[in-house]
Amino acid sequence: MSLHLLHIVSVASFPCSSLSTFRRIASFEHHGRHRSLSPRIRCSGQPILRRSANYQPNLWTDDYVQSLTSDHSMKEEQNAARISNLEEEVVKLIQEEKELEDQLQLIDHLQQLGVAYHFKDDIKDALGSIHGSLEDKSMLLKDNLHATALLFRLLRENGFDVSEEMFSRFKDEKGHLKTCHQHQTKGILSLYEASYLGKEGEFVLIEAMDFATKHLKNLMEEGSLEPRFRKHVAHALELPLNWRMQRIQTRWFIEAYQREATMNPLLLELAKLDFNLIQSMHKRELKEVSRWWTNLGLGQRLPFFRDRLMESYFWTVGWAFEPQFFSFREMQTKLVSLTTVIDDVYDVYGTLDELELFTNVVDRWDVNAIDKLPGYMKLCFLAVFNMANDAGYRVMKEKGLDIIPYLKRAWVDICKSYLLEAKWYHHGRTPKLVEYLDNAWTSISGPLLLTHAYCMSDDLTEEALRCIHKYQDLARWSSMLYRLYNDLATSKAELARGDVSKSIQCYMHERNVSEDVAREKLREMIRVNWRALNGDRTSSSPLEEYFKRVAINIPRMAQFLYEYGDGYGIPDGETKSSRVIAPPTYRALDMYQE
Repeated sequence: MSLHLLHIVSVASFPCSSLSTFRRIASFEHHGRHRSLSPRIRCSGQPILRRSANYQPNLWTDDYVQSLTSDHSMKEEQNAARISNLEEEVVKLIQEEKELEDQLQLIDHLQQLGVAYHFKDDIKDALGSIHGSLEDKSMLLKDNLHATALLFRLLRENGFDVSEEMFSRFKDEKGHLKTCHQHQTKGILSLYEASYLGKEGEFVLIEAMDFATKHLKNLMEEGSLEPRFRKHVAHALELPLNWRMQRIQTRWFIEAYQREATMNPLLLELAKLDFNLIQSMHKRELKEVSRWWTNLGLGQRLPFFRDRLMESYFWTVGWAFEPQFFSFREMQTKLVSLTTVIDDVYDVYGTLDELELFTNVVDRWDVNAIDKLPGYMKLCFLAVFNMANDAGYRVMKEKGLDIIPYLKRAWVDICKSYLLEAKWYHHGRTPKLVEYLDNAWTSISGPLLLTHAYCMSDDLTEEALRCIHKYQDLARWSSMLYRLYNDLATSKAELARGDVSKSIQCYMHERNVSEDVAREKLREMIRVNWRALNGDRTSSSPLEEYFKRVAINIPRMAQFLYEYGDGYGIPDGETKSSRVIAPPTYRALDMYQE
């Protein structure tokens, strides 16, 4: 099996028209009288007082990243050859005749072990065959709640249309789930996981979620569960599978699976080899983008923003970890890094007059319009402009499609949303929750990230580019979840340093309620938006399948990084979990440690 490894140009790629301008401005900022931008800068003879968020320095320096080691090439070649042999054996396992429940369990294990991408077509064929005779297959399971719930979850996860009515035979004459099923512990756990793929208006699944949660909590309190199964239940109650960041779930499941009595050594070996091989690939990618970031020089020239290259790259691993998405991770890492710079310009560093000028220049998308900008903003604009044009050039060269108008529109939208929030702050205004969220789902950067993901897909066509507007609702639900997770974790710190009110404060101010009430309101909104995001997981093309997967993985990654606080902005902050005594970011990133 050959692995597709990413080769990223280690220097920033800029169109010639603006590369020299960027270098000239950067040279002035570094060697001129403003060696580092201080909080007080003179403009037309008047000092400008600048706010400072006092962000902690980057802990993942380029020197440290370049020191990360991975398996030498000969060992990787040997592992890749072994993986290829194991793949052939697993394909035979998938295709051989077996009981329906055993087939479903195999597919579920492949997914949770993180190796299902090797068998994408085989799994689709197997599930497609089951879905083609779903009513008959479902009836074969009779009162097997575990297998029924597992079938439902796997079909929905893989884009097949399936109704909640599959659970009708488990309801009593009053339409409620039969209490007798509470003794099927494995079935209750499977029902719990399946319920989190419910759509809006699927009340059977809403009831199933409450039913399963209640009984699983009772079982945990009773202490009657077998120790290994107890770990699975505790893990699920902590966070449902559909909300989990996949790569960390894979790591957890590999450790849990190897202790199972029914463990298949073939699957376990494949999972471990594949995990390590992909980890080595991610390290190489990280080195490349770290060199790009260092050569770009914004971290050295503009010390006021969050310098978080490593954390930016880790976001992208959560969105698409597989080898074939290396170019996606490269572009999205650059995008997240630059978005962080621009966000901090609007939130902290820039004056309102400067921000209006900058927004206007982005709207015009014209290098010749930057003359009126202060030096630090010229750097910011040119970095954004050149990255977008470089992406546009790639797609034009490969596909003959012009994506630059779509990328520009996304940058204009996010800058305008940033500007509106800056105006609220400078004018001392607290918007109502609906008004805040109508803007905040854009300012969280979700639409910008998803636009780039869509436009730079390998499967992009001219027709698909014309249909990009079809996915606005999907982008909104995904971005809203991203925003709500972020606000739950970061709003206190952002208010303390001087920032616009977030959703919690908007709701507290609007309804005159406590912070606890406001937080519960956000949690309910999270559940509602997840049901909306689950609403249409079916796909008619590879591009649509990939795009929807990224849209689902964005809130999963947001939940993970913001679960115990600001795992992006605070690199050494401590978690509030008694189970993990480590910073939230390093809890995620320690897979890259030696």
